Amino acid sequence: MEFTEVFQKVPEGYIRFVEELPGANTRIEFTEVFQKVPEGYIGFVEELPGANTQGRTLEEARANLQEAIEMTLEANRILAEESIASIQDVISEPVFVEI
Repeated sequence: MEFTEVFQKVPEGYIRFVEELPGANTRIEFTEVFQKVPEGYIGFVEELPGANTQGRTLEEARANLQEAIEMTLEANRILAEESIASIQDVISEPVFVEI
């Protein structure tokens, strides 16, 4: 999902609104690392612990790692949502980082 930020001026300052842009995808850059092994290739993502895979060919390992990234991000989101579900006064909001 891609978001746009909108700021509205009010007497106390500004209010920040985050709106989802329909049909847009968020693009995040990760670093894939692959190593040749006797069985083919193993791979992992430097910035995302838990996202790792293997494949008989480099192309297969790349495709498998794409799926591992998606599954890891979804699993992390579900675990985080479950861990804060019973806690009151929690603020959950998108954050945008430029590196």
